[in-house]
Amino acid sequence: MAAANNNPAFRNSPAFTTKAVVTSTTVNGKTMTPEQLGELYGRPSATPVDTDRMTYEDTIVKIAISFAILVAGAVVGWMLPFLAIPAAIIGFVLALVNIFKKAPSRGLVLAYAAFEGVFVGGISAIFEQQWDGIVVQAVFGTLAVVGVTLALFATGKVRESKRSTQIFMVAIIGYAAFSLINFILMLTGVTSGMFGLRSVEFFGIPLGFFIGVFVILLAAYSLVMDFTTVKLGVERGAPRVYGWQAAFGIMVTVVWLYTEVLRLLAILRD
Repeated sequence: MAAANNNPAFRNSPAFTTKAVVTSTTVNGKTMTPEQLGELYGRPSATPVDTDRMTYEDTIVKIAISFAILVAGAVVGWMLPFLAIPAAIIGFVLALVNIFKKAPSRGLVLAYAAFEGVFVGGISAIFEQQWDGIVVQAVFGTLAVVGVTLALFATGKVRESKRSTQIFMVAIIGYAAFSLINFILMLTGVTSGMFGLRSVEFFGIPLGFFIGVFVILLAAYSLVMDFTTVKLGVERGAPRVYGWQAAFGIMVTVVWLYTEVLRLLAILRD
């Protein structure tokens, strides 16, 4: 007989008051000996491939692959800036396909990364020709915003909330309307500045400065929403393929952030 357990919760339970002798057990309808069970439990832990579920590690790998292809595309765009506009159009179409497609597609996400990279490299080369050193400043500025946002999210200092998301959506719609009007005014020649209404000055400060700072804050909150999506996907055991959707979403936000930082720096240096 085993020694008596002083905890009342276990005292009257046969499982904890008698010595157990295991001769065999049943797993998935099959009888297994203790040796077979030991071998089963000694096997390596299941990987994301085995479980087909999202993990942080697997999602990070997908994000890294996507950005590696984006950077490779940026090198092409840097050498051939005239491809920026065609790549932007194709990238926009691929973005819409990825957004509205029911199931994530690795091929489509990586194709978007390639064409968006060509666009980013092309406009970067164009800006660099006019403002020397601006691309390096924009890259470090983007990395700084992403790093600070990730650190604040990881430590729980910043979290997505229903009210903040509602404000974000209203602000995004307002910014989209402003951008459309500004584009039309520039296209029709109503505004003379290089950046349209953004070049209009108030007390010697370009309007684009205030808009740029505001939009960078919007992009930072968009990153918080992206990180939250990844967190929920992992916690809820979403299918592993949705790691590609997470990579796509973060790529869209980071590219948006980079272009806004690049434009803000150009306005300040103009």
